[in-house]
Amino acid sequence: MQQPEKGSWSPYLAGALSGVVAVLSVWFTGKFFGASTSFVRTAGMIEKLFNPERVARMEYFIKETPEVEWQWMFVVGILVGALIASVTSGSFRWQGLPDMWRERFGAASGLGRFLTAFIGGAVLMFGARLAGGCPSGHGLSGVMQLSVSGFIALICFFAGGLVVARLLYGGGKER
Repeated sequence: MQQPEKGSWSPYLAGALSGVVAVLSVWFTGKFFGASTSFVRTAGMIEKLFNPERVARMEYFIKETPEVEWQWMFVVGILVGALIASVTSGSFRWQGLPDMWRERFGAASGLGRFLTAFIGGAVLMFGARLAGGCPSGHGLSGVMQLSVSGFIALICFFAGGLVVARLLYGGGKER
């Protein structure tokens, strides 16, 4: 078994803490993990600045009010928690391009990286809205409830990640 890098958090501790946060989320708010709706609500909040009447009439935003709520704060908490973890572990640094990407694709891949990330994000959000939630929501929260669909979502999530990582990084071969 590979040991965590010096200064990084134990994956077992991080996993256990994630489980505790998931249980506390359900206990105190009655809500399971999820994040994708917060991005759509943020788009609604931005659109409200320019055309509030249109947002008020949209069926989706009548159901999912574009406002700062628990899930939006959950996403902010992920960002803040990641920042705290990286600073306390000593691994934080400002970096425009990850070393692994630079080694695999070169430094001059800026537009390609942007287009890949943008298109991937758009496909991901379309799929999340089509499925009624994101993979983390369906996978992690579904598994917590011992839901068959949760296990299927989590298996597909990891299988897709393995395939894409293999395509992008060549199966971890040293270069």
